[in-house]
Parts: sequence; structure tokens; C-alpha cells
Amino acid sequence: MESIYYVICYLCHRTCPHCYEDRFRPYHGEELERVLALSLATTPRVIANLPARMTYHDWAELDAQQRPAERRGRIILAGGEVLLDAVRERILYPAIRQIHAKFAEAGGVDVLVQTTGDVLTERILDELLVLNVRCISVAGMDAYHKGMDTPGAQARLRNKLTRWFEAREMQPSPQNARAMAVGGEVGIQYYHFFGATPDSWIGPLWPRGRAVQNELSVATLEDNFCNRWSGGLGFLDYRNAGSEVSIEPDGSVYPCCLKTKLPLGNVTEEPLERMLDRHTGNPVYEAISMGHPERMGIAHGWSVEQFLEKSVATMPSGKVYRNLCVGCDRFHQEVLGATTPELVSISLP
Repeated sequence: MESIYYVICYLCHRTCPHCYEDRFRPYHGEELERVLALSLATTPRVIANLPARMTYHDWAELDAQQRPAERRGRIILAGGEVLLDAVRERILYPAIRQIHAKFAEAGGVDVLVQTTGDVLTERILDELLVLNVRCISVAGMDAYHKGMDTPGAQARLRNKLTRWFEAREMQPSPQNARAMAVGGEVGIQYYHFFGATPDSWIGPLWPRGRAVQNELSVATLEDNFCNRWSGGLGFLDYRNAGSEVSIEPDGSVYPCCLKTKLPLGNVTEEPLERMLDRHTGNPVYEAISMGHPERMGIAHGWSVEQFLEKSVATMPSGKVYRNLCVGCDRFHQEVLGATTPELVSISLP
């Protein structure tokens, strides 16, 4: 598989108004211990059930026998904020070690760590590099993050971190994931900055969590998040380039970072590849994998027209909002939730 986006803990030091997940927030006391205990209990079980090899076929490069090159895949460890003291030593570092140990004799794997950036220190950076983290991805470069609400504040953090990165001979992450895999073979480590800016792929903001509650998402029916990277496109074709799934702290697996209303299953209970094979051929998930969510209900009697009609929601202010993710949620609730009630207890609050 090319990529796994693994949220290892819900704990965050922020409650950002644009966040797609309500559970990313500060926790305290018994609630904090409960959140940490969940991750501590599930992380080793999740990693144990990941694919035996984190490699994939790159059909853009063929050998003399017309066979695709085999590339090393990546696991993105994210939160929340994984560099907070409560998460870093107890959950993140052991997870990195276990991941590298699992794939050491199976083609290896690139480990990426995603952080807002403001809690990163030079000591933590050195610890991550010693643990052979391939890339530090700084995701807080936008005005929605407290303290980053001006271009000047963003520039100051970017410049400070860039000095740290370059002092350690890290390089800017290439846009082409294949380049990172090849660079990793000669020991190059990378850094990357991004945020929810208007010119980025998440600029319209996903119709999830606080982004909806605060009416910040400007996505329309034209914004097909399903037909994008991290949005479900190609997730079932896990042996080839372009496949990614998202895993939650409890082990729930989703075809996209946005998360369908119901999970595909739970990777603490079933190997990931077996789970994906089980859903291959299912018209619902094939439609998501092809980037056409509007077609997911056809086999269940939902026409494309009906799906589009269901893709409408009313915001708290009364404003009408339209996006395909809304139709996906409705289909999962009204159709899949009714036919597979055992899944509802896994995903729905």
C-alpha cells in the first residue's frame, strides 16, 4: 500500500474552529487518561494488522519485462497533536519503533510525522530524526490556527523551523511521492509545510466537525473531495500507486481522511488487507474508490439524482449547504446503517 494516514491520538492543544474532527481538542484529568489509554491499548494491535509489506507498484516506471517498479510506502502518524508530552513519549515514539521493526525485513517503510509545528523543539526534532522519521509535515500554516492568524506569524514560525531543518541537512519535501521514496534510499530526510489556505486542496474545508458547526466550509457540489488524494480515490486498489486509507485511534478504518459515516471495519480485529479485499467488488466502496460517490447507492435503489437531492444540508444559521459528502453521510445513515446495524455501534456517537 502506498499510504496509511494513522491518527494515533485525539489529544490536541487546540480547538481550531475549522477542524474536521470534534474529538481533536484538549483533555484533562480522567478524560485525558481515558483518551491516552485508548491509544496505548490499540496502537500495537493496529500496527500488527497492517500489511506485511508497505510497498506498492509504480506503473509509471517499468523494467525491461514491463513490470512496475516496487516503491516503499509511507505511514503518516498524526493527531491531534502527536508531539505533546503526554503523547510523544508514551505513544508516538514506541509506535515509530514498532513500525520500523515490523517492516525492517519487508522492504521498509517511510514514517512521516504530522504536527502543527508550534510545539516542535530542536530536541524533539533530533529525537524524531534519530528514530528515522522520513519527513516532518507542518500542518499549521494557516490563519485558523491560534497564533498563526497573520502572514507575519506564519512566516516567523516557518523561518524558525526551516533554519532548524536545514541545519540538520533536511530537504524540502518533493511534490512527487516517488521522489521521496527514492531519496529515502540514500538517507535524505525531508520537511514540509501546508495549511488550509484558499489555494490548497483543503482550502474549501471539509464539511465535517467544527468547520460545519462554524459554517466555515465553502465547498460546493463541484468540490468532489472523494476524487482527490486522501479522499477515497483508489483506496481499494491497495497494491498499486494512489491508495491510502485512514485509521482512527480506536482502530476504525475509513476510505478517506474525512471519514465516511460508518467505518470499513476495525483493524485491531482484522488484518487491513483482508478488510479491503472483503469490500472489493462492493458497489458502494467501488464508487468511492473510483471517485464517484454519487453512484454509491445505485445498487441499493438510490439514483444519482436522488443522491444529489440528499446532498443538501441546512446550516445552524439556516443557510443551505450542498456537498457530495453530505449525500454520502445520508446514504450511510439511511441505507447502510439500517442494513448493517453492527457497524453503527462502532462509528456513530
